[in-house]
Amino acid sequence: MTAVQDERSPARTAPDPSPPPLPDRLRRALGAPVQALREAPRRPLLAASAVALLSLLVYGVVRHFVHTSMVDMIVYRAEGAAVADGTDLYALRVTEWNLPATYPPFAAMLFVPTTWFPVPFLRVAITLGNIGLLGLLTHLSFKLVGWPRRELRPIGVILVTGLGVWLEPVFTTLRYGQINLALACLILWDLTRPDAKRSKGVAIGIAAGIKLTPGLFAVYLLITGRIRAAFVAGFTFLGTFLLGALVLPDATRGFWTEYLYDSSRVGKTWIVDNQSLRGAFARLLHTAEPGTVATLGAALVALAGLAVSAWAVRSGRWLPRAEAWGVCCAAVTAVLISPISWTHHWVWCVPMLVLLAAEASVERARPADVRRPRWRAAFWATLVAFVSFAMWAAKPVGLAVLDLAPWRQLPTSVYPWVGLCFLLAAAIRIRARRRSAGAPLVRLPGQRDSGGPDAARGRQQAPAAR
Repeated sequence: MTAVQDERSPARTAPDPSPPPLPDRLRRALGAPVQALREAPRRPLLAASAVALLSLLVYGVVRHFVHTSMVDMIVYRAEGAAVADGTDLYALRVTEWNLPATYPPFAAMLFVPTTWFPVPFLRVAITLGNIGLLGLLTHLSFKLVGWPRRELRPIGVILVTGLGVWLEPVFTTLRYGQINLALACLILWDLTRPDAKRSKGVAIGIAAGIKLTPGLFAVYLLITGRIRAAFVAGFTFLGTFLLGALVLPDATRGFWTEYLYDSSRVGKTWIVDNQSLRGAFARLLHTAEPGTVATLGAALVALAGLAVSAWAVRSGRWLPRAEAWGVCCAAVTAVLISPISWTHHWVWCVPMLVLLAAEASVERARPADVRRPRWRAAFWATLVAFVSFAMWAAKPVGLAVLDLAPWRQLPTSVYPWVGLCFLLAAAIRIRARRRSAGAPLVRLPGQRDSGGPDAARGRQQAPAAR
C-alpha cells in the first residue's frame, strides 16, 4: 500500500532534507531497474522473461494478420500538422472514416513532434513505446498496491508486460495507437508520490489538459484531504488552457464554446465500442440517445463512486491497501460516467487486476480454516471479462444492437457491469473491515488516516489478521 501521510499530521514538523542534485537523481532512477533485476530470483526471472517473449512474438504474428490501422495515431499526427502549419485544427478530417480532432488544443500542440517522422516509423515506435508504458503502468500498480515483495516485482512487471497485450483494452490501445497508457502512467505516477511533494498534482493537471476525463482525479485528491495537490492539479490544468489560448486562440475559443459539446464529433453513443454507462443505457433502452435517464444514472454512479473512493482512503487505519482501493474506484468511476468511454479507455484494468491479485494472494496466505476463495474468484472473473473481447464477439451489424433482448445485451456492456461490481465489492470490503475492527462506518472529514509506511508494512506482514 502506498504510504500516504496527512498534510496536517504533526509528525512532519521537521523540514524535509534537501533533494539530491538532479544528475544524482537521474543516475539513481536509470540504475534502479538494473539493480532490481539483479536482486530478483534468477530462475523465476528467466522463466518469466521466456513466457513474456513468447507472448509478444505470438502477439506480433497476430498483429500482422489483424488489420492494425493505428487510426488514432494518424489523427494525432494530423492534429500536430495542423498546429505546425497554422491550419484550422477542428476542421480537419482524416482517414477513410473522416475522423476529426476531439482533444483540447494543448494536446494537439504536444502531437507536433509526430510530424517529424514518417508513418511507418511511427507505427513501430508508438507500438514499442506503448509496450514500454504497459510495463511502467504495471510497475506503478505494484507500487500503489504494495505487492508483491520488492525482489519479485521485476518478475511481475516482465510477466504482465508480456501477457498484458492480450487484455482487450491494451490490445485495442496498441491497435489504434492510442495514448491511454501514457495518461494512466501520468496519473498513477502522481498518485504514488508522497503527499509532502509540493509538485504533487502536476501530472494529473497535464493529463487533464490533454484529455479532460483525468480531471476527476483532482476531485479525488480534494475529497481525500490532499487539498494542496488538488489545487496544484487545477492550476496546472489552467496553465495548459492558457498555453493553448496563447498559441492557438481561435482553436481554443472554438473548442471550449462549441466543439466540446458536440458529441457527434466523438462518435455514436449506442455502439458497443462505447463501454460507458451512457452507452449501456442506450443499448438497454433501445434508443440512440438515452437522454435524462442516462444522465441521472451517471450522476448517481459519480456520487457513489467518489464516495466509495473517499471512504476507502479515510479507512486506511483498518483497510489494507486503502489508497489502492481509492484510486481504482476513482478510475472506474471516471470511465463509467464519461459520455463516451471506448473499450481502450479501460486500461485501468491493469491496476484493478493487480489489486485483486494482491487480495487473492493475501487470502491464500491465511489459515485454511478461515480462508475463502472470494478474491480468487473476483480476480479470475475480472480477468476473463477483460480478455474475452465479449463486446466484439456479440457485436451486431449497425443499429441491430438496439433491437437485442436485455439478456443478449449483457456481453455488449461487459465493462460497465464489471465496473459497477468492482465499486460494490469495494464498498462491501470497506464495510466488512470497519465492522470487524469495531470502527464507525463513517469518519468525519479531516480524519483520514492511511497509516504511514510502518503501519502499512505491519499490515502486510500479518495476512492472517485479514
